[in-house]
Amino acid sequence: MQNEPKTAQKPFQINVADRVRRLPPYLFGKINDLKYRKRRAGVDIIDLGMGNPSDIPSDEVIEKLCEAAHDERNHRYSVSTGLYNLRREVALRYERRHGVKLDPDSEVLAGLGSKELFSHMCLALLGPGDTAVVPAPSFPIHVYAVALASGNVLSLDCTQPDRFLSSVATVAEQLYPRPKVLIINYPHNPSTTVVERDFFVEVVKLAKRHGFMVIHDFAYGDVCFDGYQAPSFLSVPGALEVGVETTTMSKGYNMAGWRLGFCAGNAEMVRALATIKGYYDYGIFQAIQIAGIIALRHGDDLVEKQALVYERRRDVLVDGLRRIGWEVNVPKASMFVWTRYPAEWRERMGSIDFAMKLLEEAEVAVSPGRGFGDAGEGYLRLALVENEHRLRQAVRQIGRCLRPEMAAS
Repeated sequence: MQNEPKTAQKPFQINVADRVRRLPPYLFGKINDLKYRKRRAGVDIIDLGMGNPSDIPSDEVIEKLCEAAHDERNHRYSVSTGLYNLRREVALRYERRHGVKLDPDSEVLAGLGSKELFSHMCLALLGPGDTAVVPAPSFPIHVYAVALASGNVLSLDCTQPDRFLSSVATVAEQLYPRPKVLIINYPHNPSTTVVERDFFVEVVKLAKRHGFMVIHDFAYGDVCFDGYQAPSFLSVPGALEVGVETTTMSKGYNMAGWRLGFCAGNAEMVRALATIKGYYDYGIFQAIQIAGIIALRHGDDLVEKQALVYERRRDVLVDGLRRIGWEVNVPKASMFVWTRYPAEWRERMGSIDFAMKLLEEAEVAVSPGRGFGDAGEGYLRLALVENEHRLRQAVRQIGRCLRPEMAAS
């Protein structure tokens, strides 16, 4: 018995779902890993990579959060759709800002930021065999929320809005089965493209003609410059019949880490989203919702002031990049600058390698355009999240990093 050979046991195998296997490697992962390693080593990285606001909410909102957190009633489970008073404030803001009347009970829902709401809305609307038209270049969740819902993605260039509408019409006429959902995002992340209200009028006409639903990601609607005001999709006639809009308190209110956003619009779509959320979560911490009520009720002036902060940062960054020879368009909205990097570098390396070079040698982190799909190659996205002094410093460091080789080329 002692000499009997032992049977080798096979290692236990973990079989993840196909939906996870289909997800590609995270293209920002290599850059983030190097950024964190450099910071652990004590290197002062100027981080323009992630649109992660560095400013804070108003004192009034923070004080209300603290007050509400001391109330023992607020530590129980909340409702997954959000407190009624919070949804009512969202409806009031839509009426005040966009002239849209919404029913807080059936047409507004609160969630854990617009990204979560968008993702769960895709899960509520899409399944195997369904197709969603997605803007390109693409904010990653616009593509991968569809994939995680087992839907098909059809990407169309959205940087020329009129041509985008024409492409949507062609696809809706020629594709079978027709697209079930159109995803739009203006002001657009990453390209900063903006539209006027007439664009949404045409979207509604197309949706009714071809029978697709619309999800508008309006995350950057509060961050507009030079007098431009981003229109709400819901502000045009018929929009409530065909679609919804997601918004967030992350940008204008500086409440990114609080995870508070909203979905508003078509009651049936909102109800489908509420059904999904009812299975997935118990809602947002009530103290955050109560503080959100105060922000929505009294924070319009602060939202406008915050937009001016981003506008000044935009001017500093655009002017600085132009001084070192970059051709940069001036964005009218969002908290980003989307720019081609110099042609001599585009010929030598892709955007991921170029972003790695800036991180390694200039100690400035940026987002490579390739991370937003093939349509983003040759571009960088730079977030306006550092103060003006740090932005000037970032430009100087980029210039010093590139100058010797540019002079030699």
